[in-house]
Order: sequence, then C-alpha cells, then structure tokens
Amino acid sequence: MAISGEPEENLFLWGHSACALEAKNQNGVLVFGGFGGIGRHGRRNHSWLVDPFSGTVKAINVESSPSPRLGHTSSLVGDCVFVIGGRSDPEKILNDVWVLNTSKKEWKFLECSGDVFPPRHRHAAAVVGSKIYVFGGLNNDTITSSLHVLDTDNLQWKELFVSGEHPCARHSHSMVACGSQLYIFGGYNGEQTLGDLYVYNIQTCKWKKEKAAGRSPHARFSHSMFVYRNYLGVIGGCPVRQHCQELAILDLKQSVWRHAKLESTSEDLFVRSTANIVGDDLVMIGGGASCYAFGTKFSKPVKINLLPLMSIDNNIKPVVRERDAHRYEMVNSEKSGRFQDPQAEDAQSLTEALDLNFESDFPGENGIGHQVESYWILQLERKYAKVGKDILKKFGWLDLGRKVYSRKGGLHICFPVNGKFSGVFKENKRPLTDLSEGESDHFVKPVIGEECLLNAVTCSKALDILKECGATKLADEVLEVRRAAKSPLKVMNEAVGSLIKDKGLPEELLEELPARWEQLGDIVVLPATSFKNPLWDSMREELWPVIAKSVNAHRLARQGRVASNGTRDSTLEILLGDNGWVDHRENGILYSFDATKCMFSWGNLSEKLRVASLNCRDEIVVDLFAGIGYFVLPFLVRANAKLVYACEWNPHAVEALRRNLQANSVSDRCIILEGDNRTVAPKGVADRVCLGLIPTSAGSWVTAVRALRSEGGMLHVHGNVKDSEESLWTKHVSESVGEIAKSEGHCWEVSIEHLERVKWYAPHIRHLVADVRCRQSQRWPN
Repeated sequence: MAISGEPEENLFLWGHSACALEAKNQNGVLVFGGFGGIGRHGRRNHSWLVDPFSGTVKAINVESSPSPRLGHTSSLVGDCVFVIGGRSDPEKILNDVWVLNTSKKEWKFLECSGDVFPPRHRHAAAVVGSKIYVFGGLNNDTITSSLHVLDTDNLQWKELFVSGEHPCARHSHSMVACGSQLYIFGGYNGEQTLGDLYVYNIQTCKWKKEKAAGRSPHARFSHSMFVYRNYLGVIGGCPVRQHCQELAILDLKQSVWRHAKLESTSEDLFVRSTANIVGDDLVMIGGGASCYAFGTKFSKPVKINLLPLMSIDNNIKPVVRERDAHRYEMVNSEKSGRFQDPQAEDAQSLTEALDLNFESDFPGENGIGHQVESYWILQLERKYAKVGKDILKKFGWLDLGRKVYSRKGGLHICFPVNGKFSGVFKENKRPLTDLSEGESDHFVKPVIGEECLLNAVTCSKALDILKECGATKLADEVLEVRRAAKSPLKVMNEAVGSLIKDKGLPEELLEELPARWEQLGDIVVLPATSFKNPLWDSMREELWPVIAKSVNAHRLARQGRVASNGTRDSTLEILLGDNGWVDHRENGILYSFDATKCMFSWGNLSEKLRVASLNCRDEIVVDLFAGIGYFVLPFLVRANAKLVYACEWNPHAVEALRRNLQANSVSDRCIILEGDNRTVAPKGVADRVCLGLIPTSAGSWVTAVRALRSEGGMLHVHGNVKDSEESLWTKHVSESVGEIAKSEGHCWEVSIEHLERVKWYAPHIRHLVADVRCRQSQRWPN
C-alpha cells in the first residue's frame, strides 16, 4: 500500500488492534495502540484511520484516550469500538474496557458489572450481535482458558461454563466469529506451540474440536485469522517459516483446508499484525519482531486481493508467484546479523565432538548429595541468549515449569533445563553424526565459522553450538516454579477444601461456595447468600483471608438487601478490612462512599451513561433523590449541566456527595438541599427533574411538577413495573403528571417521549425510566 497523509512510520507497530469500520462516512481500518511508532519505539495509545483504497492515514484526535498498551483487543459493535485489556508495562496487566464512539470521535471508560473479568493480554475477542466473546490470554505467568462474554447493551461480564471438547489454556491465539460459531486456532500454552482448531456454538454452549480434510496449517502463535465469505483464513505468526508466507484457507462449506501462495516482497513479517477484510481485500497492518542479531523490524501495510479465491474449484493455485520466505541468521558473534539464503553456502558437519565446559556433572556423582535432575540451569551470556533458548526449545530441553532469570546485573541469562537435557549431556561423549538435510528459516553461526540450519541441527551439533557460546551448566539456586493457570473459583475451591479438611468439616460445604461476585473499588462483594451455613462460623478467622486471596482482594464484603427505611441504607457487611469506604470509578467519574452505609447499584450503569450523553449545557436540573451523586455527577461532569439542585435526606449519602462533588471538581455547580425533597426542593426553576427512586417515585411527582419552570420541561420518572404492564404504567404516569400539572395551574401538553428499560429487577419486573415531556399548550387538556 502506498501511504499518504500521516507518515507511514506511525503504522510500524505490533501488538496493536484494528477494526474495519462499516459506517458510510467512516470507511477504513481503525488502528489503536501497539508497540512501535515514530521515534523511540514504545507503547502507544494513538488512533489512526487507514483508507485501504487511497492509502490515506489520518489521526483521530480525541481526549481521554485509554492508556498506552499492547496485546489488547478491539471489537466493533455498531458505531462503537470496544478496547479490552492489554499490557501497559511489563508488570501492569489490564482488564479495563474503553469504547470509542466513531461518529462522535469520543473515548469513554466503561465500568462493567457482572462476573469478575481478570486482567489479561494476548487474548482474543470476537463479536456476535451486541456481545463480545473473549477467550484465553496471559496474566503474568498465568495462562487462562476461560471464556467470558461482555453484553454491550447492559455492560455486564459473564463467565460462560461450557461443555464439550474445549481448548486448553493458551495465549497469542486467534478467534473469529462466523454466524453463531466462534473459531479458535493456534496459540501457545506455556509448553508448546498449538495448531488445533476449535469451534464454539454460542447457542448450545458447546465446544468441538474441528477436523477438516486437507493439510492443516502448521502450529503457530501471534498470527492473524479472518473470515471472508465462506472462507476462514490463517496467515503469519511464529515460528517464522516458509509456510507463514502462505495463506491457509478453510472452506467452511466443504470443511477442507487449502493453501494459496502470496505475492509479496521480503519486507513482510506477519507476527502480531492485524488482518481486516475491507471489500474483497485483506488488509494487513503492522507486525514485526525484535532480535538481538539484527534489531527491530516492522512490516509495512499490505493489501491482498482475495477475489481469486472465488474462481477456484478443487485446488487453490498460486495467487501470483512463489517467492522465498524470510530466513534469519542468528550470529553468535558481536557482528550484526544479515539476511542470507541458506542454499547459497554449503554447511559442513562436524565429525568430532567438543567437550562441553560444564562446571559440574550430576550432584550425586561428585559427593554433593542427591538432587532432582531437573534442578539445573544453563547459563549463557545475554548476547547468546536467543540462540540458546531456540536450541533448548527445539530439543525440548527447556524446563517450562521454572522461570528464566538473569544474573550479574543482566549480563548472564539462566535457562532452567530438564532431565532430558541432563541425560543427553551425560550420554553424548561420542563422535557426532552428520547434519541432517532439511529446510529452515533459522541459522546458527558458531564461532568456528560453520553455518547451519537450526531445524536441521542434530542433538550433538546443538551441544557443540552451546559450547561455542560458552554455555555453563550449574545447579539452580532460585527454583522459582511457574504458577499453573487456575481460575479464581478453582483456587478458592482448593484453598477452602484444604481448610475444611483441617477442621474436620464435611466436604459438601464446597458446594456452597459462590460462583460469582462483584467488585466495588478494591472490595470484592460476595452474594448475600454466601457462607450462611452455621458450619462456616467455626473458621471465620481463617476463612476470610483465604477467600480474599483466592479472588485477589484486599478487602472482602457480603452483600445485603437495601434497608427498607426511608433513607435506603446499605446493609453491606465487611468481612475482611478496616472500613467500608471505597473509591469506585464509572465512565471517568469518581464515586467515593461508605459501602456499609450507602447503597450502590451496578445495574443502573446504562442509565447513568444515558444521562451522561445528554446535552444539558444551559439547563438547571433538580435531582430529588441524589444519594451519593448517582445521577448528579453524570449531569454535571458529562452532560455539562449549568446547575444541579441535589435533594437528599440520608446524612451518610450527603457526606459522600460532598466528597464526590469536590473530587470531580464540580462543587461550584451544585447546591445540596439536605432533607425531605417534598419540603426542601426548589420551585419553578428546573429544565428537567430526576426522580431516581425505585420501586416507585410517585410520592414526589407533585414536587417534581412544582420544580419545573412555568413553560414545562422533562421529568425522568423511575419505577419497577411488571413486564406485562409497561403500557399501563406509562399511561398512568402520563395521565397523573397531566392531572398534577393542571391542578398546579399549568396549561401543559404531557407525553412520554422515551421509555428506557434499565434492567431486570426481579423475575418479570423491570426497572423502567419514563422520559415525560411537559410543554406549554394553547388550550387546556381534556
């Protein structure tokens, strides 16, 4: 692609995300984040719109962008792009959700509710309807196999408990949606590269391992996948080899794998790149790698026309011409690496083994005592670390159960090796056989001068190469074992199970463990029914720290029902922690409150977002049930209301409201009226009135009408209503407000302008909000 507009180097990225926009005025590929960019390479949070037809690159300049990151996902739902997770630095893995409204060019942070969504990067996401499915990913050393779904209508996460032959935990895989099916291919599970294909049916909630005819794509990770008409395509990835320059195509109708050779230059390195379909073109943006031998390499934007696929009957023929794939040379010297054709030079084989200069053999053989054979490390200078790691992984000598670490300020890298390596080292005291024939894209160049293909290197030759690199075998002094990938629920089950066993209590108690919980600030809130069995009382002091640790929380609480008194106090019970004050952020707004004294509802988020999207710049708002600022703050911070009168009679909520107004820098545009709104609310001043009380706000409808200006305005009337009685309720609200207005001397026309279905409050009971428009009329209503 010939790039114009912004410099092409802005697209020199990997680990970024991209979505193909479908709006009439926003055609192209939206690129966000990643590593690379102009100047010093780093994590980015820029947004670019790439027109694949003209090659134009435009910057999308918006405020309040997500933090710089890579390894995240972007998913298009309607006109909105949802960015999920990623990694902002080596130690900070994210689980946040941001949305970019492409028509308004506005980013917003979303506070989602529902099941806990753990932090992750290198995961995969796919969209079906209004739902975003997320599978797998990596959180430090933990690789997950969980399948979560985010409902973008109500912003609730749900972890799906599925059946069937499901994929193992993995990261750096790919996932796409086709109809009601999710397809997952490849990835890395911490021990090996994967080449399996799984299908998930969202209607039956079942996984199935797909078995297709033809030659399957080779195992890979950090690749890309796409759907074009009735074809599923796989391209790129690691390990880099000739077949990565092929396009692997699965005919979804015939369930047959086929392969198409690609015309390209030697610039392409489709590793951690993005693949999007625009018309009949596959648009590949970014990708690359960093190697100590030849530095950092990025791929330029590429456009591949897929129309030739439509004219193929039984065999996929080359799209254009076949070309040599990338072959990289890793040089075990201080010279920089270079590209080289492996067929250009003959590789001589060594016929005589060189003794490895290991400092010690097995501990049991030299008097140190017995030690497990796998507790060894292979120490290499940093400049030879890449070569050594490739050799250890190729021959299965790297112990993936322990961590790689550095010594001497990073000058030496220590790779844990397993018993297989120790056995090879012990036995290999004989002449080496010749190198085998074979193809590869990796070279190793020992100091002695021979060049050979890594995939063609024999075991003995590999030991020679390690010798030339100065490898030293030492006893492992760290022994830091990698953590197995476990869900918080599994961790909780194991930890509590051990505690129950120690206490001599029945194992049936494990059946009562909560399967879901919510998070409020840094407090994890368990369901109200959790741990109510009296048997739990005997181990409460030991139990709560165990539960908190399993869900990665510092404080723990149990939900209670909102008190039925007039002030609607919270009955949240703190199980672990000093107090109940929390800081909770939604849509960029900070809510601070004492969770044990003030009610907070996760389910009202969609309504708070709707309020925040209103344009109230020149309006005066009266909130009759202000609480801690549930709707007061969105009116002020996001909707830019001129002034808000906040009525509230719960002293704990008033204390929190004052804090929140100050924290969000809007205290100068809010007047707090403490007490019963029926006596303290202002009259004749409001352009709109919020009545955010459920199950009913009818007791303050007269107050609301009196608060409106003489020419009328808008009432936001909340209420809990049976799903079969919605029309009756809206009619009742409209007629009641009309009658009240008439009794107050107003000649208004009253109508329901909009009905918002906020959430299900109970079976067949909805939380509704009726937007009641009151306008001056020329004649009195009948």
